[in-house]
Amino acid sequence: MIQLDVVDRVATLTLDDPGRRNTISDALNAAVIDAMDELDGRDDVGAVVVTGAGSAFCAGADLDDLAACRDAETLRGIYSGFLRVAGSPLPTVAAVNGPAVGAGLNMALACDVIVAAESARFDTRFLQIGVHPGGGNTWRLRRSLGVQSTMALVLFGEVVDGARAAELGLAWACVPDSDLLAAARTIAARAAAAPPELVRRVKATIQATDGVATSEEAVALELEPQLWSLGQPAFLELLDRLRARMREDR
Repeated sequence: MIQLDVVDRVATLTLDDPGRRNTISDALNAAVIDAMDELDGRDDVGAVVVTGAGSAFCAGADLDDLAACRDAETLRGIYSGFLRVAGSPLPTVAAVNGPAVGAGLNMALACDVIVAAESARFDTRFLQIGVHPGGGNTWRLRRSLGVQSTMALVLFGEVVDGARAAELGLAWACVPDSDLLAAARTIAARAAAAPPELVRRVKATIQATDGVATSEEAVALELEPQLWSLGQPAFLELLDRLRARMREDR
């Protein structure tokens, strides 16, 4: 259901059910959860790229699985894979290589940054199949796009390609299909190269700002982790190198 490889501290998690356009299933969700549990605990992984095998990123949830849902617990099970990605302390990049539909769009939105191929398609699809959005879809879209663009995608059924997604801010960048994985890995590598605990704390702080209303609250939120970082080797060693260079220049 997935492929997993790690190169230079960047893991690539590939949804691998191309015959079903990487449709979300119990088996795929279980594989994603197991992979993220593994990656979160590995010392040789500093960031994760999520992409799809074949021509689609992820075609969304299986409609039969949706139809079988009769309670909140069962419905939450369909969300479990992308919510596990969203909950990772590692930096995550979605490399959207084709259609990202419904819950498949949620899989992309679960990542910290989206890089879109020119052939990418972002399609909420919920209203068009008679289903209310779920899995935090409207919240994640509104947080990224604002009200009007969220309304356009969800309520009015607008479908955007990679270039338009980048214009709207839904994707960080749009690149030629052939450059997609390299571009996503390059972005991921920058975070992966930084001190792991510092990266995790920075990501946690950025996420925590959702509940911050004032500048003073933001200052207070960042105070403790910044003080912590000032005593860590990454900063202290940089300071030593700069001081040594200044002595040499005198």
